[in-house]
Parts: sequence; C-alpha cells; structure tokens
Amino acid sequence: MLVSDALKEADRIMTICNACRYCEGVCAVFPAMETRRSFATGDLNYLANLCHSCGACYFDCQFSPPHEFNVNVPQTFAKVRAESYQNYAWPRPLARIFERNGLWISGLTAASIAVFIAGFVAYHQPAALFGIHTGPGAFYRLMPHNAMAGLFGAVFLYAIFAMAMGFRAFWRDIGESNHPLTEPKSLWQAMKDTGTLRNLDGGGDGCRNEDEVATDNRKTYHHLTFYGFLLCLASTSVATLYHYAGFHAPYQWYEPPVVLGTLGGIGLLIGPIGLLIAKRRRDPTMQDLPRMDMDVAFILMLFLTSLTGLLLLVLRETPAMGLLLALHLGVVFSLFLTMPYSKFVHGLYRFGALLRYAKDTRSGLKVIE
Repeated sequence: MLVSDALKEADRIMTICNACRYCEGVCAVFPAMETRRSFATGDLNYLANLCHSCGACYFDCQFSPPHEFNVNVPQTFAKVRAESYQNYAWPRPLARIFERNGLWISGLTAASIAVFIAGFVAYHQPAALFGIHTGPGAFYRLMPHNAMAGLFGAVFLYAIFAMAMGFRAFWRDIGESNHPLTEPKSLWQAMKDTGTLRNLDGGGDGCRNEDEVATDNRKTYHHLTFYGFLLCLASTSVATLYHYAGFHAPYQWYEPPVVLGTLGGIGLLIGPIGLLIAKRRRDPTMQDLPRMDMDVAFILMLFLTSLTGLLLLVLRETPAMGLLLALHLGVVFSLFLTMPYSKFVHGLYRFGALLRYAKDTRSGLKVIE
C-alpha cells in the first residue's frame, strides 16, 4: 500500500504529539499513541479510526494552526479515515466511484429502483398503483412478498459480505489476529465504549464543534441516529418473524413492528438533521471538506429512509400508498447497496479500533517514555 500524503502528515503530527503528550487525557487516541515510538500505516489507520473527532485536542493544542507546526489532528485523521474506507472496501473500484459521487449515486439508485417498481406495477396492474389497499397483505398486492424478500435480501447479504471483507482487511492491517474477537471482556468493553460514545466527550466536557465551547450535541445526535437505526432493524426482524408465523403486514399501530419502527424512525429523523446542522456549523479547519459528499450522502439516506417509512405508515390506507411504497423501497435498496462504500463503515472500523484498544489496555501495554 502506497503511503499517501495524509498518512505522511499523520505520522508527522503523531511524532510531535508523542513528544508533547499534553492531550493524553482527552481521549483514547493519545494513550494508544504513547505505546509506540514510530507509526506504521496500520498504526495510523488504527489511531485515525479510534479518533471520534471531538475536537478537544485541536483547541487544547498549543501547536494547532496558526502555529508553524500546524498540528491539526481532527482534520488529518478525518482524511486518513476517509482513505481507509476506500482502501479496505471490497471491491475497491466501487469505493473510488462512490467517494466523490456518493450523493448522486445514492439518489439515482433510489430513484431508479422506485421508478422501476412503480412502473412495473403500473404496467401490470394500473389500478393497483393508485388504489386503496387495506388489511393483511396490502403491501404485497403491489409487490409479492417473495419478490420483495428476494430482491432486498440479496442486496442486504451482499452489503454484509462486502463490509465483512472490508473489516477483515482493516483488522489485518492494524496487526490483529482473530483472538480479540473471541475475548469476552475486551468485546464487552468495546461494545460499551461504542454504545455510550465514551470518546466523544472531549475528556469529559463534551464535543467542540464550531468553537472551543464544549457541548454534547453531536453525541446526542449520534445516539439518536445509532439507536434509531437499531430500532428500525429490530422492527424489520420482528416483522419477518411475524410474516412467517402467518401474520402479514401492514400491522396495527400497537404491534411491536410498528412501535419499534416508529420510535426508530423518529430517531432517524432528528439524529441525521442534527448531524447535518452540526456538520455545517463545524469549524471547517477540522473537516475533510473534499470528501464531505460521502458523509452527507449516508446521513441523507438514513433521513430519507425514515421519512418515507413514516409517511408510508401514516398514508398506507390512501391512494398515495403505492407510490410511497415504491419510493421507500427504492431508498432502502440504495441504502443497502451503498453501505459498504459510504460513511456507514466508520462504525465497523471504529468498533474494531475500540476492540484493539480494549485488548491492549487489558494486556497492560506499556507507555514508552
């Protein structure tokens, strides 16, 4: 793997930080850094994905811009992370295409699938597309369940496989074996750190976003997005069990698939909007602006998945149901297809970095003086 300019800059900055060590209490990055004298490519990718971009080190550092040392950890690690998403992706050429065209690709894919489904229904059953369908199995009068499950199951399995291949490449690059994946205490610690976003607190005060005033806004929006996604995934899983038990969608408002989906959908409305606003307000000197398209595409697709799903829930017994179902399915298909090449993978690599950190901490890896 060629050493990029971002990796060279990260190596320079980590060398300076390792000599200074003023920020060692800010987050997990700096204690992990202090166990090394030099930084291989895998080490830098590990540290970059361990970084939650809270911004505390940028405002605390005496060498940050406009100092001549130009130590800018958040921006440099943002660039390294973005490169790691591309380098670990499987297959890699798709990641290169998506990198700077993520918003267009996501939107066109969603629109194409929506038009295909709506057009297919309109061609075979023109009255069904704008008809009012009620009762169990109403959705499947527009698209049979087996066709829906086959199409979306295939693209979801592809996404899972592609992301697993990417995580495998990341795990090997940072010098790990399979052992930490089966070490219960390290796994549990990494899961807690992921679930609580412990490293997004800037050493305890909160995240710095547009200025040096610490807040917890980004942590709140991340939680709403993360747990909203999990609730929606749980809703889909429960609905699948219901279907094969003989209870067909759409379900009543009080049934678990609808309750879980509604709560998750609300989280995926508020969380992504908050993240987009925070990203817009964030100090540009801490961001990797040329790759902003990738971030926005993923956040927007989550928002649209929620928005179309909630609209479908509210208007499912109206003539708008057919078009809304086609649009929702198009957005979901696009989300699944682009997940391995979007910002979604940052969650996987960050979990892997937290797992590595938990293992190193438990093994008592020593700080190098």
